[in-house]
Amino acid sequence: MREPEALLRLQEIDLTLMRHKKTLAAMPQMKKINAVRAARKKLASQLRQIVGQRKDVEMDLEENEHAQLRLHEIVEETQAKFDSSETSYRDIHNLEEQLTSLAKRIEKREYQHKEFTARLNKTKAAEKNARALDDKLVSEGEALVTALREQTADIERDMRKLALERETVLVSITPEVLKHYEAAVKRFGGLAVEHLRGNTPSVCRVVVPPSAFGDIRRGPAIAECPYCHRILVTEGMFDLDK
Repeated sequence: MREPEALLRLQEIDLTLMRHKKTLAAMPQMKKINAVRAARKKLASQLRQIVGQRKDVEMDLEENEHAQLRLHEIVEETQAKFDSSETSYRDIHNLEEQLTSLAKRIEKREYQHKEFTARLNKTKAAEKNARALDDKLVSEGEALVTALREQTADIERDMRKLALERETVLVSITPEVLKHYEAAVKRFGGLAVEHLRGNTPSVCRVVVPPSAFGDIRRGPAIAECPYCHRILVTEGMFDLDK
């Protein structure tokens, strides 16, 4: 395949691929799939926060239980001193105050323990619900993907075929021309190449006057349109009507 012909075919392939991609993106299932993905992303962020909160409460609860255990040990030690026959009256008074203080501290810790337990149960329930919702979203997303694949099988098959042909066509195009083409594709939204139909470029459709038309025909097979500055494939190198 000659380079001018390959360039025109490359544009046909790329435009078809662009249309296919737009068709796929506009499928109702695709919109739903994107919505499911967005929901899972948001849920993942929320789940990380819930897990963090659950771990914090578990640490608070563990610290509370250790503190209560230590307070009960101190109470036993203090009670033993209180019950000792060698304890003086003055010491007994001090020990009574210590036991009263310890009882208040234990009561406070027990109240905190109830709060921490309630918070832990709440965060565990929230985490369970979040994971259940994520499982539901995964199932829904998989079902949507399956349905989409069934409905778009023909399009995807054609896209794979075109992608293979595109690789073959690229062999006939020099790196310099390909670089020019890729830049023009970005600039003109895909319509980067045009060819002459008589004395009129196929895209911009500005009639080339006789003086300029002669220069174009005598010029290279791949040039630039003097009006829209797209890549211009001139007539004469191959028959476009075949």
